[in-house]
Amino acid sequence: MRLIRRLFRRPQLASLISPPDASRVLKWCIFATGLAGIVAEYVLSTLATYLLGNAILQWTMVMSLMLFAMGLGSRLSRHIDRSVLDAFILVECGLTVLCAGAPVLAYGLAPWTAHLDLIIYALGMGVGLLIGLEIPLATRANETYEALRANIAGVMENDYYGALLGGVLFAFLGLPFLGLAWTPMALGTVNWLVAGIFLWKFGNLLDHPGRARLAFLAAGMALVLMATHVEQVVFYGEQSRYKDPIVHAEQTQYQKIVLTQNQQHYWLFLNGQLQFSTFDEKRYHEPLVHPALLTAAAARDSLRVLILGGGDGLAVREVLRHPQVAEIVLVDLDPAMTRLAREHPVLRAVNQEALHNPRVRLEHGDAARFLKNTEALWDVILVDLPDPDSMDLMSCYDVSFYRLALARLAPQGVLTTQATSPIFSPDAFRCIVKTMRAAGLAVLPYRNQVPSLGEWGFVLAMDAAQTDEPSLKRRVLSQDYDALPTEILNRDAFISMTHLDRQMLAPDAMAGIEVNDRLKPVLHRYYSRGAWMMY
Repeated sequence: MRLIRRLFRRPQLASLISPPDASRVLKWCIFATGLAGIVAEYVLSTLATYLLGNAILQWTMVMSLMLFAMGLGSRLSRHIDRSVLDAFILVECGLTVLCAGAPVLAYGLAPWTAHLDLIIYALGMGVGLLIGLEIPLATRANETYEALRANIAGVMENDYYGALLGGVLFAFLGLPFLGLAWTPMALGTVNWLVAGIFLWKFGNLLDHPGRARLAFLAAGMALVLMATHVEQVVFYGEQSRYKDPIVHAEQTQYQKIVLTQNQQHYWLFLNGQLQFSTFDEKRYHEPLVHPALLTAAAARDSLRVLILGGGDGLAVREVLRHPQVAEIVLVDLDPAMTRLAREHPVLRAVNQEALHNPRVRLEHGDAARFLKNTEALWDVILVDLPDPDSMDLMSCYDVSFYRLALARLAPQGVLTTQATSPIFSPDAFRCIVKTMRAAGLAVLPYRNQVPSLGEWGFVLAMDAAQTDEPSLKRRVLSQDYDALPTEILNRDAFISMTHLDRQMLAPDAMAGIEVNDRLKPVLHRYYSRGAWMMY
């Protein structure tokens, strides 16, 4: 045993199990830690996005800091010249606590600090530092069994294979089914099991077996303690983000859906952003839907309507008020959102069971991809998507998207999109208007006051080859709004909505605004620099 320990301190490794078996165990453990490591990065990036907003910034910061910390961890590993296996077990125990504890710490401290970003970034660096220690330690532990070339290649290969599986599991299993509470618990369990396997297989080679066993037991107890309280802590932190009690919360593959209640009214949030309130949602949905439907109906007796987004069913409810509508296709990315709209008693009551109407057909997928793949023509296209606060959403507000939509409009067809707030983000509003014009659309911008959202903007458009903008405005304003069974929209109300501030679309204000293009996505920058903190 003294000889073995002497060899170990060089640092070389011997074991009572055969060299091929020992190497195989090491590589399977590296596969598992590679899986856990990449998922830990995704979990922290998603957690930062959800709690702090600005997906691009958070993913960039968390991933960059974690990679930087991994480099530091690799550098620090050179100073561990003895007890390599002991160090590896301690690293796995540390990752057990940090990975599993990330949501507990983030959600638990959310109500008490204004610097939650620093906490999440520190967690990311801590996890990255420990991950950076893993690979060099595992490589050195394996050097007795394989030559340098095969050793490094084998260890790195298994780490990368584990990362691939981890990414797939996070996207299709972890986030949609385990959520941001239990996915980290699963990660912590993986690291804890790896530590346990090392203790079992190589315990006879440890310099300080008692210390390693104590760390293993402590990490296991911490894991159990966090698992028994994680749901309460996450709900506590979740609730602190909303002023009203949460009545439904659900993490899907794409987003976090939260429904809150205040007296008889309800608020729906997606990833922390308010989508509607039952108190005033008609002030949003009636202007979005009815000007386009009335204008299109004046040209034909039967209408085919495409709604992109709007999985809550509220836009569908308004479209169904028009007897000329023969077919509605609703395209929403998240099946969980449309399922909720069809099954949850609150949403079913608010949307008046619109998604159960036989004229409505549901499609699930990306809006831009649907437009690209379909050959159908539509009399009305309504774009009821969330604000362009991420790169994936920006693809539904760029010039290519609007050209696709124009190509899918039937002759005399009408398109309307929500266009964020002209008050809090005027440059984003201007950018959408300018981008639609660049796509070949004649536009009619308008806005309405929605108390829960602030002043909100919309853009109605038709093919510029078929009408100019003054003619489009006269055409839209000439419709019979007073005959509609609406609560807030009539002709006078809509006329007032088309009256924008003097400088909103003035030539000098529009001159410095760029078109939002897929190769140069500027809309997110305009949106992010909006004065949202003023509301």
